[in-house]
Amino acid sequence: MTQIVQFLNQNKAPFTVNIYPFLSLYANEHFPVDYAFFDGVSNPIVDNGIQYTNVFDANFDTLVASLKAVGYGDMTIIVGEVGWPTDGDKNANINYALRFYRGLLPRLAANKGTPVRPGYIEVYLFGLIDEDAKSIAPGSFERHWGIFRYDGQPKFPMDLSGQLQDKYLVGAQNVQYLPKKWCVLRPDVKDVSKLAENIDYACTFSDCTALGYGSSCNGLDPNGNATYAFNMYFQVQNQKDLSCNFQGLAMVTDQNVSQGNCNFPIQIATSYSPNLSPVAWVFLISFIILLL
Repeated sequence: MTQIVQFLNQNKAPFTVNIYPFLSLYANEHFPVDYAFFDGVSNPIVDNGIQYTNVFDANFDTLVASLKAVGYGDMTIIVGEVGWPTDGDKNANINYALRFYRGLLPRLAANKGTPVRPGYIEVYLFGLIDEDAKSIAPGSFERHWGIFRYDGQPKFPMDLSGQLQDKYLVGAQNVQYLPKKWCVLRPDVKDVSKLAENIDYACTFSDCTALGYGSSCNGLDPNGNATYAFNMYFQVQNQKDLSCNFQGLAMVTDQNVSQGNCNFPIQIATSYSPNLSPVAWVFLISFIILLL
């Protein structure tokens, strides 16, 4: 690592670090929840006389101390990724994401910095849009980091200027969806001996992360779990007729089966390209232009 830092310094390059307070909370069930946010804690951590009320500052200044220990205490540091997921874990939800960004963005706007490095910090949010095919090896939350949903629509109000004038960001325009059809578990099914293997198949080739413990669809009953899995596969397959059968266990309905906070999505209409859809490309390009 010291050689890498030396190389960066020789080329006048910054050190880039990803800081994820959510991961601190996810990895340790005893981690103090309030310490992952920016609205204060009753018992701050004191290090060499400096009080730390949040893990973001603590992580950043730990890096500063490490760089100083090898002779590069003044090296520029960029936060390459920081964010909060909204599903896939008991601590990944809209309310916590709102709390996190409402604390982070005003600090960045005010150039508050950290106790050891006050002032401006270059920070990049992660991420823009949910990624429903991303690996979930680290955790089911990995597909839900976006501030926009899979269809380019904003999840919650926020103010990127850090002025706390929260409003919904402009989402993708003229998004076309497939017909309002859902794949559901047949209500007259009596033989459920093959249900588990069909649910497993559906989830393997789609996205069932919302069904996990503490996630947005965790409260469904067994029939609801099956329907959610079947529908996700059906939508991923662009509502092809044969994709809603599951050995006779499923059927198509035009009745929206979403329940409370658990959304049973409809797929966006795209070309058959395996890559990013035209709608998503337009959205990304438009967003980049707005930033410029």
